[in-house]
Amino acid sequence: MAKYKILYVASEINPFLQTSEVAEYVRNLPQAMQEKGMEIRILVPRFGLINERKNRLHEVVRLSGINIEIGDDEKPLVIKVASIPQAKLQVYFIDNEDYFKRKFVFNNKEGDFYKDNDERCIFFCKGVLETVIKLGWAPDIVHCNDWMTCLIPLYIKSTYKNDPIFKDTKTVFTVYDNAFKHKFDKSIIEKAKMTDIDDGMLNSLKTGDYKGFLKIGMEYADAVIKSKDEISKRFDKLISDTVKEKKFDVIKSDENYLEAYYKLYNELVS
Repeated sequence: MAKYKILYVASEINPFLQTSEVAEYVRNLPQAMQEKGMEIRILVPRFGLINERKNRLHEVVRLSGINIEIGDDEKPLVIKVASIPQAKLQVYFIDNEDYFKRKFVFNNKEGDFYKDNDERCIFFCKGVLETVIKLGWAPDIVHCNDWMTCLIPLYIKSTYKNDPIFKDTKTVFTVYDNAFKHKFDKSIIEKAKMTDIDDGMLNSLKTGDYKGFLKIGMEYADAVIKSKDEISKRFDKLISDTVKEKKFDVIKSDENYLEAYYKLYNELVS
């Protein structure tokens, strides 16, 4: 089988941060694929809980300095990098002082969901794609994990579809059960827009809720994965109604799951 370039995108990864199963999943899968000869890149947000000195993060000046549009605002993008101990894997961190300096992830000290988590999601998704372009590294697969990565498949199929870096890229979206109860207002549509994206393409986001984020990720991905059978039943109908003819599977973290992903990646690209 061919050796491909795979980009993993997620909200967290061990050993830098773990708040859910996503962190362990995104730690093990890239290393397994690298050991099979795949070329790997990993991109996550630099949440304030991540200790830069302890984890030896440092800024990559040549990748930083881009401004990312969020509605009428522009926010500077800072890129940092660190290596995973005991693995030959580099992790790139998307950073911005307004969005990621705070010492919590999605909820404040009182447990309240941050009202700008929609903007943080949009900034992260746009920042990921701009960083990959700056790297000059064309991924065969972009594997998106959980709701914070949900706009990447849409952006690759619209704004970035003619960019040489992404013209042949396939996307995978893995669904987890990390639901939130917050509901964003309709301004999310204007914030998420980019070139070649009209309101109709963002219809799923109009609900402003967790299901809307999952739905738009599934709609535009080339393959959709449930991380386990036990994903809440309230998402089953949403998933079945959205994926339809799309390639869909449940890949559980058992002894064969790494081979299942290896096979999936090869099928998608070939």
